[in-house]
Amino acid sequence: MILDVRRVTVELPARTGWIRPVNEVSFTLDKGECLGIVGESGSGKTMLALALLGLEPRGSRRNGQAWLRTHAGNANGRTKVRPAAADPTDLIAASEAHACELRGREIAMIFQEPMTALNPMIRVGAQIGETIRVHNPRMRRNEIRQRVFHSLERAAVPEYERRARQYPHQLSGGLRQWVLIAMALAAEPSVLIADEPTTALDVTIQRQILDLLTELRRELHLSMLFITHDLAVVAQIADRIAVMYAGRIVEIGSVADVLRNPRHPYTQALLRAAPRLGHGKLKGIAGAVPRLDALPAGCAFAPRCSRRVTECDAAMPELLPVAGEPEGQFARCILAR
Repeated sequence: MILDVRRVTVELPARTGWIRPVNEVSFTLDKGECLGIVGESGSGKTMLALALLGLEPRGSRRNGQAWLRTHAGNANGRTKVRPAAADPTDLIAASEAHACELRGREIAMIFQEPMTALNPMIRVGAQIGETIRVHNPRMRRNEIRQRVFHSLERAAVPEYERRARQYPHQLSGGLRQWVLIAMALAAEPSVLIADEPTTALDVTIQRQILDLLTELRRELHLSMLFITHDLAVVAQIADRIAVMYAGRIVEIGSVADVLRNPRHPYTQALLRAAPRLGHGKLKGIAGAVPRLDALPAGCAFAPRCSRRVTECDAAMPELLPVAGEPEGQFARCILAR
């Protein structure tokens, strides 16, 4: 196990008090595993990722534990061989200085919007080089330059030497996304968070990026959190899937188990809303995601659920093993027990 997240909560100040976009989220991530995190916009997926990186909004507060098994640094930062594992580090309790050391070197993120993640005033190569230099202060300029080229080449960026001299606005949307991948992997982290890296790209580029991430994960033994709202995408790349709703995980298990036999009504509704050939008109989910300052006392999905019973309104169900299903599938629903 490389990442062990235990009851992580993020609270933001609001007029009515503190709201929780991430509410007691727990999961584990094994070495080389990909966990897909799925849910509607506003379900807490990106905020969870930002909390793990120590990048949650200013003025917020977070608690819980997120144990990351880090690695002891090497003397010159030039070897490609990852050193022996050190003691686990709690990402939630880490100081800002320690979090800065971990970001990029141990855990990195591919952000959703390349044009806002990349500085428009700095050449692409210089931005990637900064990531390398921060974690390898003794590395020579020529070595950094070669490492930048290697990162771009590994991320399948064509004409990588020329692209390194260009500014973000001179690149297409797909190339900017590949540059973000190169930047995230430049310091060779153990855990990669990909926040909807295929959004707003055409299907051909989406397929190429998914294939690239799969290849890099296998080649570099990466562990990955893949955030998306697209169940078809997560089925292609993930080993397990966690479905989030209103800040909580409502179902988790292997991709095969969850997609073939979903046990939470929200997961079932997401699958009915997904486009499929030969199934005619899509079935939308009635209602809307509840406001975080007006969550119901019981199940947050109850107001939109066609299978709602009186017990659903009494208290929030626990995330418990699904009755009669393979070990490892959990659902936050009284009907799944």
